[in-house]
Amino acid sequence: MNNFKKIGLSALAGSLIAVSAHAGTMSVSGSASVTFTNTDDESAAAEGNGWSMGDSLTFSGSGEMDNGMTVSVSYEYDGDAEGTDSTFDDQSVTLSSDAMGSITFAGHGGDGALSAIDDKTPNTYEESWDVVASAETPPGGVSGENMFTYTSPTISGVTATVGYLNASAAATDVSYMDFAVKVQPEMVDGLTIGYGAADSEVTTGTQIDYSALYATYAFGSVTVGYQINEADGPASSDDIESEGFGITYAITDDLSVGYNQMEIDQASTANDQETSAIAASYTSGGVTLKGTLHNFDNVGYTAANDGTAYELNVSFAF
Repeated sequence: MNNFKKIGLSALAGSLIAVSAHAGTMSVSGSASVTFTNTDDESAAAEGNGWSMGDSLTFSGSGEMDNGMTVSVSYEYDGDAEGTDSTFDDQSVTLSSDAMGSITFAGHGGDGALSAIDDKTPNTYEESWDVVASAETPPGGVSGENMFTYTSPTISGVTATVGYLNASAAATDVSYMDFAVKVQPEMVDGLTIGYGAADSEVTTGTQIDYSALYATYAFGSVTVGYQINEADGPASSDDIESEGFGITYAITDDLSVGYNQMEIDQASTANDQETSAIAASYTSGGVTLKGTLHNFDNVGYTAANDGTAYELNVSFAF
């Protein structure tokens, strides 16, 4: 995001994040952007106005406590939907240090260890399923409001993450915990391997086991990646597998292109959802242009629900 204005609110930040002797700072960041999104399928339903503009402002504050630990807080202010008043959206507070790592409490918009790695395949703009209206997403565990996430320090290229969500009717009937491990071997520059898993009971008595495994490798200006996710439960509709691949190429410092794809299979249906996307990003001066074109088959596991989708975005830095 692009900083609109730096605001010195040392006294306010100190009271908000309980910094005793050290002054904190607050800043406001946002972006000037315009986006057009469209999905072309075999439905005759009106698709509405695909134009939108960025409407998000993020207020960020941080400060160092007497014991050397850092506290940071973030509030996003935006309009969630057309015709609604602007409101606070994503919000979190993080306590961190070099020795202990970091622990984040997200009042809204937080990720668990598993949902944060639901699709790590490389892309230039968006995941292959993201722009497609009503598309199913790869299995990614559970996330919700008032979630804790702990991230360990990186030791010999290994980083561990643990997520916790207390029982809540809005998200899960039984308290939920997941974990993930990321390995970046020091002897293989550019290689990242990750694995995450969780057992959930969103509905009491119905346990679903989640797992995700991915690997990415960056060499020169090219990055490639592969991922498989799985969910296993008591009903065939709970058994879901996904497999994805992605590749990006930085042609120059300003121009990048990418291709990624994802196939999602639900055991209770005969039709696998397949999505793919080709995207490009170009920056010139303070202007960035991004575009992505998606092809999809059997969206929502529905036969012949095929078509294309695309999104164009222009943003300005100043």
